[in-house]
Amino acid sequence: MLKVKMTKSFSQRVLHWFDEHGRKHLPWQQHITHYGVWVSEIMLQQTQVATVIPYYQRFMQSFPTVEALAAASQDEVLDHWTGLGYYARARNLHKAAKVIVADYHGVFPATLDEVVGLPGIGRSTAGAILSIAGGQNLPILDGNVKRVLARFYAIEGWPGQKAVENQLWTYAEQNTPDKRCHHYTQAMMDLGATVCTRSKPHCDVCPLQRDCLAYAQGRQGEFPGKKPKKALPVKTTTMIAVLHQQSILMAQRPPSGLWGGLFGFLETDLAVADAVDQLSIETAEIKPLAPFRHTFSHFHLEISPYLVIAKQCLSRHVLESQQRWFELDAPLGVGIAAPTQKIISQIKQIL
Repeated sequence: MLKVKMTKSFSQRVLHWFDEHGRKHLPWQQHITHYGVWVSEIMLQQTQVATVIPYYQRFMQSFPTVEALAAASQDEVLDHWTGLGYYARARNLHKAAKVIVADYHGVFPATLDEVVGLPGIGRSTAGAILSIAGGQNLPILDGNVKRVLARFYAIEGWPGQKAVENQLWTYAEQNTPDKRCHHYTQAMMDLGATVCTRSKPHCDVCPLQRDCLAYAQGRQGEFPGKKPKKALPVKTTTMIAVLHQQSILMAQRPPSGLWGGLFGFLETDLAVADAVDQLSIETAEIKPLAPFRHTFSHFHLEISPYLVIAKQCLSRHVLESQQRWFELDAPLGVGIAAPTQKIISQIKQIL
């Protein structure tokens, strides 16, 4: 009986807090659709709400329906994603849109198994979409919810470990209410994002404070457990930007892997002079740009960029279909990674 009472009390308190303090005016909360919630949930993975809002608005303006997204080119989709990072999210969103149009006649699938079967959608994201847009009674377990539950129940260990994650899923399922699940789902995400924050949580205004074990023990900062630290390896690369008559040459990367499908500069392990010798250009000047470090989740990349000013190109026609000239002062219209944008900014500053 105690467990049932606690579960009911938990969700009731969260919903009461949501009614008074929850976020209800975000762009994707207006005229709620499966498509809009799906796009927002993918964008919000690893990204803060304030950052996502302008990207979401621009994305939905350009691709207002799943059919419009499916019909777009990958370059168009990645262009709208440039700056958000984690570009596999955009590629999978695009792939899933094509599946929905081809296999579901443009109607977002209605079952958890079908949604999880789409590219780039896991159990928690599927639960959020079907709960918020479809009113289904499904639990979620995104980063914010993990933090709330880990602190409330003082669950030891890093949530990336399967045993810890399974324990969190059990509590997520137990606390998900039969009614108003769509509000509860949003409330739990809001609670983690605005009250039960990573650092300096606002426990004084938390609706769950009185039964929170981490608060009772004064150990809020210990939950959820941290990922075991290991030193990230450091890799190096040289990037060469070829400039000719205010245009720069970039190549599209392979569709999968690091920066998949994005355009970027020539990367080489050769000495700069040797790499330039392999290009069909008459060089007027080679300028070193400011080196910088770009950090991924699994390694650091030390980048040494160079600007090669071409006096004359033996051919403005590139042999590889993935290569393209871009005017520096015009919109690129394709997806580029943060380091590429940083190099372009350096080039513009010195010209």
